[in-house]
Amino acid sequence: MPTLREPSSAGGFGRRLTIETPEHVVLRLELAGIGSRAAAALLDGLVLLVAYLAIVLLAGFTGRASAGTRVSPAWVWSALIIMFSVLQWGYFALFEGLARGRTPGKRVLGIRAVMDSGYPITVGAAVTRNLLRIVDLQPGITGLVGLLFIFLHPEHRRLGDLVAGTIVVRERADEPAAHAPGIAAPAATTTPPAPAPAGPAARLTDDEFRLLEQFLERADALDAGVRARFVDELVTRFGDRFPDVSIRQPLVFLRRVLDGERAARTGLTGATAAALGPRRPAARGMRFATRKAERWDAFRQEARRIETGGLARLAGAELRGFAARYREVAADLARARTYGVDAATVEALERAVAAGHNALYGARRIRRVALFPLMFRVLPAAVVRGGRYVLVALAVFLAPAVAGYAMVRQRPAVVYEIMPDVMLARAASGQRERAAGRGYGESPSPFLPVVATGIIANNVQVAIGAFAFGIAAGVGTVFLLVMNGLFFGSSLALFANAGLATWILTFVVGHGSIELTAIFIAGGAGLRIARAVLAPGDLSRRDALVAQGREALKMVGAAASLLLVAGTIEGFLSASDAPPALKLSVGAASVVLVTLYLLQGVNASRTAAESPSRAT
Repeated sequence: MPTLREPSSAGGFGRRLTIETPEHVVLRLELAGIGSRAAAALLDGLVLLVAYLAIVLLAGFTGRASAGTRVSPAWVWSALIIMFSVLQWGYFALFEGLARGRTPGKRVLGIRAVMDSGYPITVGAAVTRNLLRIVDLQPGITGLVGLLFIFLHPEHRRLGDLVAGTIVVRERADEPAAHAPGIAAPAATTTPPAPAPAGPAARLTDDEFRLLEQFLERADALDAGVRARFVDELVTRFGDRFPDVSIRQPLVFLRRVLDGERAARTGLTGATAAALGPRRPAARGMRFATRKAERWDAFRQEARRIETGGLARLAGAELRGFAARYREVAADLARARTYGVDAATVEALERAVAAGHNALYGARRIRRVALFPLMFRVLPAAVVRGGRYVLVALAVFLAPAVAGYAMVRQRPAVVYEIMPDVMLARAASGQRERAAGRGYGESPSPFLPVVATGIIANNVQVAIGAFAFGIAAGVGTVFLLVMNGLFFGSSLALFANAGLATWILTFVVGHGSIELTAIFIAGGAGLRIARAVLAPGDLSRRDALVAQGREALKMVGAAASLLLVAGTIEGFLSASDAPPALKLSVGAASVVLVTLYLLQGVNASRTAAESPSRAT
């Protein structure tokens, strides 16, 4: 596995993250800054806006086309809600998880999300970082939280990156050679003034050569007095060894000495050595880069093609050949640094190796997911492992629920201060609705699909919020649980005061046990994240966030699965005119279902503990 190192400056405002590949080659990944990431987000926002408008137009066309047919407009609106929800929560996650970390906006800007180990992003990490987007977009949809974290964090990470263990990097594996000086064999393109003739051998030691080269690179930026003092010292030190070079102009003398030394060390003519300029690699590095440039360019182009098309298109022999060339170029990168090849060439080579690394190791993460084991073993097992967090979430919900119930029962007038108008209106009309034979929240049959999908979308969003706001040291998660508990208890008391407790419970009983269990699980997931923030234990806070985030994501998956079932029951049964006996029967079946689901998690956890090699 690659070894994570500290970020370092990359010149200007850029920063790089240094990692070590399994081939023990150090790669410096250039981190994407706030400008490119904001621009990519803006482009993705425009793509989303176009998609939303297209869905609305499609729904309108479908609604008109279905007029006079048996297709209910409610199903059209249900499909609209589903597509909006998929776009809202799935656009970024699916593109990043399945398109190697690149949304359309990121692709245009030349950036991608990767794991902080340098490996391509996993689907789970893509989902995690984008579920946390609900926090990064705060306050409102300004995105101020995320922008501040990207700006202030040394690795330009937003909160989603911290929990998912990801970074966003620049990638320019297909950058033209003209933008990477030194990648191609150098050649003189101008005719400079004739330098001093190069002797048959170098007359400076390697240390003296590097000293002279570094001084002349920085001479123009030095204070005039400091520069003059250095020039005098170097002319005095080297003058006797170069009697064939005039010292009437000391700085010109030093430049001609440097040109002559380059010529002696590289075997190039004096004119060619001078044409290369003061920033070109010297001696061994020059010869190495010249000899290898063609192979590096070819590999860079091949890596770019494979990144685009994937390894699946390669035959066995082609795949082995690419792997061999990757190892060769990775080794060349290490040698290039050792031999002192110029920084621009090393940077271009790093990008080529990074592209090959992503293409080669990214293929290992593409695998089919068995849906049944995931839904009925992996996810419930994660809930059981996080059982203590779920119990804490249950307690945080129940305490204000009980308090709210007791307060409203004892002081009925307080409901006008804490309850929304819609609930007060429903309680006021409850006796009339019950007398007319209508249940709480009952909707006409044609509208039940819209009710069901709306409920599911809303509940899933609440669960995601309970999980994501755990990053705020658990304050956001606790707030959501407390407010929902208070609302639940106060609502029951409101209807009980009106003599309608049985009426509203008949509505709740069918789906309530599943929905509440899911909310507690999502709250437990948020508390796992809070634990990593507040008490990471033996791990660093960054490692604890990633470890707890992986487990919390499975718990969110379990909660979303349960909410899908609960929303379907609530929309199609609880809100219907079905007889109370049927609703009570489904409610009892729901309790059994939740119990069996959790027991399945217990069994899966025990199996995994007894057979670690078979653990999912």
